Amino acid sequence: MTAATLVRPALWLTFPAVRAAAHALWAAPRLRERYPAYLAVMHGLIRASVPLLETAAGRCRLLPADDPSAGPLAAYFGRHAEEERGHDDWLLEDLAVLGVRQPDGLLGDDLRDDVAALAGAQYYLIRHCHPACLLGYIAVLEGCPPDAAVTGALPALTGWPGAAFRTVAEHADLDAGHQRDLDALLDGLTLSPAVTTAVARNVAFTAARAASLLYRLAVPPPGGHHGLP
Repeated sequence: MTAATLVRPALWLTFPAVRAAAHALWAAPRLRERYPAYLAVMHGLIRASVPLLETAAGRCRLLPADDPSAGPLAAYFGRHAEEERGHDDWLLEDLAVLGVRQPDGLLGDDLRDDVAALAGAQYYLIRHCHPACLLGYIAVLEGCPPDAAVTGALPALTGWPGAAFRTVAEHADLDAGHQRDLDALLDGLTLSPAVTTAVARNVAFTAARAASLLYRLAVPPPGGHHGLP
């Protein structure tokens, strides 16, 4: 069967929860105070993107010779790694505009655990199930980009300079193209029923953890502002 058989329905079922959590993040009070932690979390996730993609591409070369997904997956992961390279530096530059030099210092234990659970689970699935599982993670994280109307309003809503929103604005545009590339891959990628199910399960896992993380970021930080102006 093709990967789209189960993966696309899984996305349809889980995207509403992620979108609701994203709405809560942007609509909750004291966005100015919460935005730096959002960037720090995104940095934690995005700095893992290229290593995950490179790991997945490498594992594709170890798949059995009769696995028809090995070549298309390796090509996709390698291409996507190059597209994502350096995006973690964008986030560091955005954070520097806010006066933040050590983004990990903005994250409490719960947020660190969420980031580790989301990204860390992918290494296990790539190595011990099938590298195609990473597609479920990518589909969720790139499938609900911020709306352009939202990103355009963020400087006024927060009072932060427009330069602090480069990554958010860029991904609102780039992720649409990434979604089209992934859709085309899913439509033509042949996977076994067991692997297709595993990819769909990773969609559900990633969506649930991502929604939980976004809701956690919607809560104003204790004490007000992480020491930021």
